[in-house]
Amino acid sequence: MMKQSLLALTVLAALSGCSLDGDDGAQGPVGEVGAPGTPGEDGKNLPRELDIAVVGRFNTGIYGQSAAEIVQFHKASKSAFAINAAQNRIEVIPLSALPVTSVGSPVSDDSLASTAFTFPNSVTVKNAAGSDITIDLGEANSIAIYADMLAIAVAAPVKTDNGAVLFYSLSATGTGTFVKAVAVGALPDMLTFTPDGSKVLVANEGEPDTDYLADPEGSVSVISLSDGVPADLAATINLTSNMVFSSDLLDEADYDTDAKRRALLQTAGVKFAGPAGTTVAQDLEPEYITVSSDSKKAWVSLQEANAIGILDLTDMTIEVKALGLKDWSQYSMDYTNEDEVPSFRKLPGVYGLYQPDTIASYQWNGATFIVSANEGDSRDWDAYSEDIRAADIIDPDELNKTFSTELQALYDATGGDDGLGRLKVTAALVDPDNDGVVESLYAYGGRSFSIWDQNINQVYDSGDDFGRISAAILGNNFNSAHTENKGDNRSDDKGGEPEAVDVGTIAGRTYAFIAQERSGDLFVYDVTNPFQAAFVSHYNNRNFDVEFELDDELADPCDTSEGMDCTEVPLAGDLGPESVKFVAASDSPNGNPLLIVGNEVSGSVTVYQVTEK
Repeated sequence: MMKQSLLALTVLAALSGCSLDGDDGAQGPVGEVGAPGTPGEDGKNLPRELDIAVVGRFNTGIYGQSAAEIVQFHKASKSAFAINAAQNRIEVIPLSALPVTSVGSPVSDDSLASTAFTFPNSVTVKNAAGSDITIDLGEANSIAIYADMLAIAVAAPVKTDNGAVLFYSLSATGTGTFVKAVAVGALPDMLTFTPDGSKVLVANEGEPDTDYLADPEGSVSVISLSDGVPADLAATINLTSNMVFSSDLLDEADYDTDAKRRALLQTAGVKFAGPAGTTVAQDLEPEYITVSSDSKKAWVSLQEANAIGILDLTDMTIEVKALGLKDWSQYSMDYTNEDEVPSFRKLPGVYGLYQPDTIASYQWNGATFIVSANEGDSRDWDAYSEDIRAADIIDPDELNKTFSTELQALYDATGGDDGLGRLKVTAALVDPDNDGVVESLYAYGGRSFSIWDQNINQVYDSGDDFGRISAAILGNNFNSAHTENKGDNRSDDKGGEPEAVDVGTIAGRTYAFIAQERSGDLFVYDVTNPFQAAFVSHYNNRNFDVEFELDDELADPCDTSEGMDCTEVPLAGDLGPESVKFVAASDSPNGNPLLIVGNEVSGSVTVYQVTEK
């Protein structure tokens, strides 16, 4: 019965299906054939090759006096702005006639001109009581441009006194109309607008005088703008009561005194170096600031302390994060200038302090990443200096300590006093347990660039790339000084000294551009994916075949009575790159991406065009 029921259901279903089928309809018209599509572009290998060409150069003719230092770009006037500290003015350099091909002689080119943008010797600012006071102005340290507003950070004549920020409205020709001056902290060394233009952030370095008779606190000033008008007073993020620690393992009572804050920071790896009795806020010296794309957070390099501070611009707080150590047993370093040739070796027991100068930031997958140029710096004042050579540690007339068996073996194997003994290291971290035996050396700078996530966890470091690439291309000229053509001169110090960095996008890829202060190298890395950064290009706009010598610590760096000779400096090319500014193709006067570089020793501003090959 079951089989018959299933058979009946099957037949019924088949008959029902047949009864629902209609006759086939007439054939519809044939559709039109679409137009041929645009051929796709050929795929490109990664990293993509870039062509770097000098398309313009401005020369002040002033050498060794920071005559071309910090650079910016003003889109409306199609001009580069550069601080000329030697004459305490800003050079406005029109770029509207830039070519799209390289100039004939990149090293000695002088195709660009400038007009002087000057500012007064004193200004009126509001004090905390709202009264007008007049303050004298010293040297301009930094500039920033947002749309048509220019901000200039100017120190006081005495650097330990409070400085000011001067605001100007820029015209379509780059001339300025004074808007307002706002008082800020001591030694405003760098400033930047937030991406939304609502604030200007100022890194007040607060350096001591050389005798430590005055040592102001480091701080960050925050100047709000409303409808383009700056506030009369700056708010301050201090390095005392505004300092926070995000760990849930800590309560506010755990860091409510200077001694507690110092202990926590030292345990985390922040380096303190200074005379006894200085405070955390005096020892932490803000250097350079970069801001998140939403203008809510910022990061400030605390170079000497080997740290970066995370600024919350809503809560007006700062959290200081130590950057850790670079293990030179994992990378190769040239540590001596005595052999005058590139010579690399891994160094167990030797560590680098990253100590970034310039930092920049960009977005990847909705998160912010910070790029740092790991220059390195020491405190070296008359009243206190941490600067020593490794040889000084075991010198009976200096520190009179003993190396561990392993470190002594390395010291001997590298050539002793003429080898590892030449390396500049910090005395602040020598023999922390004070047992007389030194197991490790701590050198200044990472000789690299790094990428950090927004919480200051390192995700990439270029390792020993800079030294190896520069040596491969420049040979014995690598690690040269920027005051003379003397190769290997800086190997015992901080190498080529990565000083300046900026990031920018070219044809959908994000690149980091890093300039080395001493040797003049420009390195380009594809950092689109911060976890897969890759070297792309190297360029050096310098002539190592000419002979010159200058001393930037002399009142006249070219003083012949002191044995200096600057006759051939105009032929030497770019010396001492201090800042880098990327200009996107959409903003560029010649339609191609540009790099503007300020070179403080040669007093030149060089404009590079950077395009895909």
